[in-house]
Amino acid sequence: MYKQIILFLVAISIFTACSSKDNVEYNKPAIYWYNKMLKQISRYQLDAADDTYTSLEAEHRNSPLLASATLIIAQMHMQEEEYMMANYYYDEYLKKASTTKNFDYIRYLKVKSKFLAFKNQFRDQELLYKTIKESKEFIQKYPHSQYIYLVQTIYSRLLMDQALFEENISQLYTRVDKPKASKIYHNKATKIWHHTEVIKDVDVPFYRAVFE
Repeated sequence: MYKQIILFLVAISIFTACSSKDNVEYNKPAIYWYNKMLKQISRYQLDAADDTYTSLEAEHRNSPLLASATLIIAQMHMQEEEYMMANYYYDEYLKKASTTKNFDYIRYLKVKSKFLAFKNQFRDQELLYKTIKESKEFIQKYPHSQYIYLVQTIYSRLLMDQALFEENISQLYTRVDKPKASKIYHNKATKIWHHTEVIKDVDVPFYRAVFE
């Protein structure tokens, strides 16, 4: 009787495995994966949408729909405050689908998503330094971008956060009676607080200046 039960259970497991394989979807048109992903996003099924996006990318790497899909799912993750996932998709977009026309926009969204992620993880010092670096690079590369003032604001806020980090470390060394180390970090914080970026005004055509 015991052997019969074991054989019965094995048969059920084999049948279930075969059934699940039959339900696996593959080799579908790009529009199928695209529409499926949009439907999953509309139902807030982001994990499923990620899987569907992977299928679209794997089967249709050169599809014109891939760029749109990448941006849509990135912005959905950002809306749901899943900033690291959003940043992953922005990176994918920049690598595979970006054009010169919207490059600064995607770079701005990347900086913004990292900034928001940092505000949720206040003690992530590595993320802070990376975001400061990317913000500074944006300011240098796209001084005339329509997003420049937003990035400059983010950059200034991050510098203040960095100064606060350094001052907290200074106070920690003061508490453990290490005045030399405390002074080093206090000086770093002071230097950042008094840091002044030379920001040039964006050139505005004379015919726009009349209305602005």
